[in-house]
Amino acid sequence: MTEDRASSRKYGQNRLLAALPAADFERLQPKLERVPLALGQMLITAHEPIRYAYFPLSGIISTVAQIYDDRIEVGLIGYEGLSSTAVILGADRTPHTSIVQGVGEALRIRRTDLQAALLERPSLFRPFGLYVQFFITQMAQTIYANTAFGLEARLARWILMAHDRIEGDELLLTHDFLSIMLGVRRPGVTTASHVLEGAGMIRNKRGRITVLDREKLMDLAGEAYQVAEIEYERLAAGV
Repeated sequence: MTEDRASSRKYGQNRLLAALPAADFERLQPKLERVPLALGQMLITAHEPIRYAYFPLSGIISTVAQIYDDRIEVGLIGYEGLSSTAVILGADRTPHTSIVQGVGEALRIRRTDLQAALLERPSLFRPFGLYVQFFITQMAQTIYANTAFGLEARLARWILMAHDRIEGDELLLTHDFLSIMLGVRRPGVTTASHVLEGAGMIRNKRGRITVLDREKLMDLAGEAYQVAEIEYERLAAGV
């Protein structure tokens, strides 16, 4: 999930599940169900019982925090992980909502089945625990980006994170959706995207953003992007 996006993945495969020892995966496999992910689909609702955990094969899931009428994305999940990490930690609900923001497919498992497997096979805690560590790092970097970086850098970071989790270079999304993810007003997203487009980093058409120059985006996003992604590769190597 750094510059060589394809080096450590096969599109249509969940990397977390693929890293499991055969015996551990075989414990989960009969309980896994392949399901589509539809744009805008709410997978987990804040403060309500979690029915399933989702391992994306393709597509993108956003973890969103809401306070009164304000919403902001606090985490992004793709083929590398699962939603929600609360399940790994033994919880039956979370204060955050999980929403599909990039269409695709996932393998889902009932929360109770996954938690039973974790108790039965402690060896599952290492790979899943390392993923939780990465997700905590990603959330911390999101807070850092939102407080220490301008909107253009934050937009570059978000585009890079989404680009890491899709096949190809085209993202299907609206400025309205991006404004929610970044916690800003829509005109601000429009202005920032025009700046990135003018610098040759992206091509921006209605409902679509195409990545043109990933290196420029990485230079703009800086540590707001790189710290979490480097940590992910380090942790993934230790599974």
